[in-house]
Amino acid sequence: MGNKIALVNGQIYNGDDSFIGQALLINGEVIQGIFPKHAIPADYRQIDVQQGVICPGLIDLQIYGTGEDLFSAELTSESLLSIDQQLLKQGCTSYLLTLATNTLAVFKEAIAVYRTSGSPMALGLHLEGPFLNVLKRGAHPAELIVEANVTDINDLLAEAGDAVKMMTVAPELLSDACLTLLLEKGVLLSAGHSAATFDEAIRGFDQGIKATTHLWNAMSGLHHREVGLPGAAFAHMDVMASVIVDGIHVDFEAVRLSKQLLGRRLFLITDAVGACEKGIYQHIKQKDHFTLPNGTLSGSALTMLQAIRNCVEKVHIPMDEAIRMATQYPAELIGRSDIGNLNVGSLANILVFNADYEVQSVYLEGELVD
Repeated sequence: MGNKIALVNGQIYNGDDSFIGQALLINGEVIQGIFPKHAIPADYRQIDVQQGVICPGLIDLQIYGTGEDLFSAELTSESLLSIDQQLLKQGCTSYLLTLATNTLAVFKEAIAVYRTSGSPMALGLHLEGPFLNVLKRGAHPAELIVEANVTDINDLLAEAGDAVKMMTVAPELLSDACLTLLLEKGVLLSAGHSAATFDEAIRGFDQGIKATTHLWNAMSGLHHREVGLPGAAFAHMDVMASVIVDGIHVDFEAVRLSKQLLGRRLFLITDAVGACEKGIYQHIKQKDHFTLPNGTLSGSALTMLQAIRNCVEKVHIPMDEAIRMATQYPAELIGRSDIGNLNVGSLANILVFNADYEVQSVYLEGELVD
């Protein structure tokens, strides 16, 4: 039998439910259930979380690195596993390792490294590019942005297996043949770095694009005569949208309005990078965000737990909903029912944090992280 643990004396958040005076039971690597304290079996070791918040481990579907690690600059298993360990300390237990626009050769090398890394946390790769619109490139090098074609897609994904889980594309520049091919290969498509009109975006959504990448950033604007990609995301009820809630990439008031319009279709990402002084993406730390050497905003210094705190304290989103935005909703988007919740049989990926949003403890598949 595996390790049997009962987390007690905390407030448990699981999906639409919250519990006080209950215990979360872990049996080995999975959740055993939520029980009254008096019903805890005698063979479970009780751990007092001292009135902390108990919730599923956080899920980040767009992160490039953290601290001093930027995966695309190293392309090694050591770099990937270092990112794992740093994210665990932040309360993030699952993520899509993201690479910005680069050469196909670099993408293929990243795929090969990921497939041999053995990471217990990385769920796959999110390729943000290279099939973007240069007019909305942001920090992406214009010379590396290319028009999608069937030959390149087949070459890129020939030996990828299921490593590439998500790709950000500009829907207005993606042919029907390319969009269909990517979907047939099991890639979740998200619209971003795009100058799409409302009609172009809606057409892409109707054809199977399921999300919008970092809402408001690097996309067509919301104008009263042409509501563009943001307006299409608001209007299309089958589409979700990620947002960076650091108060820099998106004003908190814009997040509040987005939440009113999108409801449970809005989820959190960090878009975080690591400090880097080499290669094509040289990220310079500017206190609470990163820029390229020329001053272009290039990534956040946000953690998922900080994003939850900003949602609660700056946007006035209730705690339970802010937690769902960082757990349940991203898990639903990628089709994972075994993470992002504390249901019986789900993986025991758990975060405990205190009233000051400080990480108290993290469990990865039932094991306490040191």
